[in-house]
Parts: sequence; structure tokens; C-alpha cells
Amino acid sequence: MKQKSLTRLGLRQGLLVTMLAASFGLSAGTALADGGINQHADEILRAMSDYMGGTRSLSFEADISNEVVTVEGQKLQFNSYATVEVERPSHFRIKRKGRFADVALSYDGSEMTLYGKELNAHMQKPFAGTIDDALREFERSTGLPLPGVDLLLVNAYAALSGDVTSSGYYGTAWVGGVECHHLAFRTPKVDFQVWVDSGEHPLPRKYVITTKWTTGAPQYSVQLRNWNTQPEFGRERFKFIPPEGSLKIDTLPVDDTGEITLPQENK
Repeated sequence: MKQKSLTRLGLRQGLLVTMLAASFGLSAGTALADGGINQHADEILRAMSDYMGGTRSLSFEADISNEVVTVEGQKLQFNSYATVEVERPSHFRIKRKGRFADVALSYDGSEMTLYGKELNAHMQKPFAGTIDDALREFERSTGLPLPGVDLLLVNAYAALSGDVTSSGYYGTAWVGGVECHHLAFRTPKVDFQVWVDSGEHPLPRKYVITTKWTTGAPQYSVQLRNWNTQPEFGRERFKFIPPEGSLKIDTLPVDDTGEITLPQENK
């Protein structure tokens, strides 16, 4: 009797493990992914890049979370909201409202402008080139990385996969009510994950970068929604016209979290 009870208990435990594994999309007793490049993940990433790069124009909204680890070891998460508008080959506007600053980075094909709404100040840099050129020039000239903008490049696949040492495909999951392929990639410095719409439009729905060799392994996460891959923009949409009284500045203030900030009076 005792042996039968133990047998039934073992069967129930085994069944429970199998059910739990299935509920998480895993196979009981099987590793999620082996080392090396997962061809399925690679193909989906390439399909996403081809689709994005092939759009003449696009727009979307994004919820951004940026983690920072303090010297005391406390992990803090700073959240912001962004809207992105792109018209290839040489126009974009990215508006972001963060912890202290409400800023917009725009490019009209000949000039890049960073504008701080609350201070009513702007910084400009003449530059001619493509969207890819302008984004890289902004990073080079300011020393500030722009996490997540790789997704906007005409060949996001090349930018994302260049240093990848291994990757994995983790089935499908739901992001913002949309079923997505869950992809994960490793590079020597960072790991990143991408959730790509599994429908006919392989758009990125979530993107997470983990800085794994920094204490606490902070993450930068972007959830993308309200996609429009055929927006129509007016001729002057991306040209910056300084609001009345806007102050032109020469330097770019940045706080200790890496946020672009502009000093605000009485705050």
C-alpha cells in the first residue's frame, strides 16, 4: 500500500512538472536552447529587419524603462514615453518625455536639432546624410549612445547581429496583446532579447538590452506599440522651426543616469 501511494505521488509530481513546463511553453526535461546560432531566431530577426528597412515611412509609440544601479547596490528604474516618426531615407523625429526633460530629436536631411520643451532651448548641428548616418553622427558627436535606435536602421539585422556569439528561439509569447516570437541573443558585452510580431507584419514589439558585466546587470527595455507602416507626413513635418523665445545652446547636459536633461528653473 505504501509503495502504491509513493508511486501515485511520483506520477502526480511528474504530471505536475510536465503541466507547469507546458504552461510556460517549455518541454519538460529539455533545455530551452543549445549554444551557437539558432537559425530560426536568425531568420526571424532578418525578416524583421527586411520588413522594417523596406518601409518608406513608419511611426510608433514606445514605453521605455532604463535601469540604473547605485553605488550602494540599489537598482532603480527610470521610465519614459516616446513617439517616433520616420520617413526614409533622411527624415525622422523622436520625442521623449522622461524624468525631468521633455525633449525632441529631429532631422530634416540637412540639420539635426535637439529641443527641450520645458526650458524652450535647442541645439543644432548641420549634417547631410541618411537616417543611419545622422543617428551615428549624433552618438559620435555627443558621446551619448542611443539604445534601441538600431531598430530604425535600414539594415537593423547587420547592426544587431554583428557581434552575436549565440542565440535562441524561445517560442511565442504575448506582448501588448500581440502574439510574438521570443528571440534572445548574446554578445561579448551585452545580451539582448527581441519579441517580433508573429503575424504577417514582423514588427518588433519589445526590445530588452542587458549590460551583463555591469554590477547588477541593468536592463534597458522598450515596448513598442501603435505601429503605422504607411503614415503620410507633410513637407515641413521634420523641419525644426524654433518657437518664439527659444534659446540656442552649444552643449548637451546629461545627468548621472544618462538622461538628456535641461536645467529647469524653480524645480
